[in-house]
Amino acid sequence: MRSRKNTLPHRFIIFGRYPVPGRTKTRLIQALGPTGAADLHRRLTEKTVEKVKEIGSRRSIDVEFCFEGGSEGKARRWLGSSMIYSQQESGDLGERMYLAFRKVFYRGCRRVVLLGTDIPQLRTELLEEALDALMEYDLVIGPSSDGGYWLMGLNRPFNLFQGLNWGSRTVLEQTISLAKRHDLMVHRLETLTDIDTVEDLKQWQPDEMNRKPYLSIIIPALNEGFNIQTTILSAHHEDAEIIVIDGGSIDNTVTQAMDAGARVETSPRGRVIQQNRGAMLALGRVILFLHGDTLLPTHYMTHIFEALMDPKTVAGSFRFKTDLDHPLMKIIECLTNFRSQILKMPYGDQGLFVRRSVFECLGGFPEVSLAEDLFFVRLLSKRGRIRIVPFKAITSGRRWRELGVLRTTLINQVIVACCYLGISSKALARLYSP
Repeated sequence: MRSRKNTLPHRFIIFGRYPVPGRTKTRLIQALGPTGAADLHRRLTEKTVEKVKEIGSRRSIDVEFCFEGGSEGKARRWLGSSMIYSQQESGDLGERMYLAFRKVFYRGCRRVVLLGTDIPQLRTELLEEALDALMEYDLVIGPSSDGGYWLMGLNRPFNLFQGLNWGSRTVLEQTISLAKRHDLMVHRLETLTDIDTVEDLKQWQPDEMNRKPYLSIIIPALNEGFNIQTTILSAHHEDAEIIVIDGGSIDNTVTQAMDAGARVETSPRGRVIQQNRGAMLALGRVILFLHGDTLLPTHYMTHIFEALMDPKTVAGSFRFKTDLDHPLMKIIECLTNFRSQILKMPYGDQGLFVRRSVFECLGGFPEVSLAEDLFFVRLLSKRGRIRIVPFKAITSGRRWRELGVLRTTLINQVIVACCYLGISSKALARLYSP
């Protein structure tokens, strides 16, 4: 779908980036971690867009999100359809800014304000001041405390960007000098701070320096000594905390989990109790519930972050796969994935992740005796989208080996159907037992 054409004589251009862990806000990774830095950029961008849209709506001004990274579809899914979208041209920052200005002036705009996304002190009155000043001044500039600027406004396509030493602390001075050479009248806004470095972060919000995990992985366990270490190793990530909630194992589950680097807590036996206990201890913005015999896919953190870039997505899971090498099992895996994709009712052994705020709002997993994951997913579906990530979590096929592939599959499908129809968990528990 193409962005709509210019319809109004004035425009705000937001210069931004589609956040990707490890590639966004790289100078903040040492303080926040790859995913935490990308998530901070996401939050700051959303606040900037919200403020610019407010002014745009109030004064009937077009808003354009000019981005790099990602795609228009991803950016639109993230920030909504009420803006114009365009990709930044190639070249250094000055060339990209000049081309963005020139393009919209060519289309008939008369006053254009361009700004960045990482300005937590941004206020709507500053945006209005910038726009109004262009009625009298040729150039409006918002100085940044690092010697650059967080906003520039023009009423004609002047090239004030060529030959500047981008990244230095003299960019603002160089730009003002060029403007004077062109006899341009300049209006300065209030000096603000872009959040680009660890020092900027400390001055803006010291609490952000108290690094917390982006993701909390909760593993309910009971006699999982044979599998737990492999599961934990598949989940290791610098932006995740791993909490094993043991329900009274009599094997070496606790020792194995601690040796693998997980935090181990205890609770009464019962997956609902254990998972809710783990969620109470979690610090992450997102919670992933993982069975003790399930392996996460490579780059799972990036996949979760990308799935939740859609603000309408409240939860998700991975595709289903077992370690059982059986021809019939391959067919069952395909059918299971087709069913979970269509009905949006994934199994718990697909790795269920959910926004912490949503989990708390729902009050955690319902106190049921069986299929708590499916009952919880039904509650989640009333809150928003459930995304099935197209990468596979591999779960142990031991139950299929013990009960038989056909019998286990039949039981699972009957349970799903009964959950879908609202049948009680107590009635379902009789089906689950061997």
